[in-house]
Amino acid sequence: QVQLVESGGGLVQPGGSLRLSCAASGSTFSIYHMGWYRQSPGKQRELVAFITSGGSTNYADSVKGRFTISRDNAKNTVYLQMNSLKPEDTAVYYCKATLWSGSKWDGYWGQGTQVTVSS
Repeated sequence: QVQLVESGGGLVQPGGSLRLSCAASGSTFSIYHMGWYRQSPGKQRELVAFITSGGSTNYADSVKGRFTISRDNAKNTVYLQMNSLKPEDTAVYYCKATLWSGSKWDGYWGQGTQVTVSS
């Protein structure tokens, strides 16, 4: 089992940047696929960016070209670099670790970090 702690959220003006971090502990980080999700009030949680254990990435259309997901297996950390932020990026951002157990997908969530984009 893996424990996840997000950090780096805050208040930023439109057009600004933030970098979120998600630190993992308790298991072998490198074998997990990692994702960043977000949820704003009244909306469903949505996938923002995903990086596999092998380093392949995928992004929601709404953030392509603005957000970059990366991982540092030596530091057991996944990052989300967010540039050109928009008010509609305001949400609680969560990281999730996913692993195929052999019979099902196991998923573990962090507690979330608030990102607010406002002038």
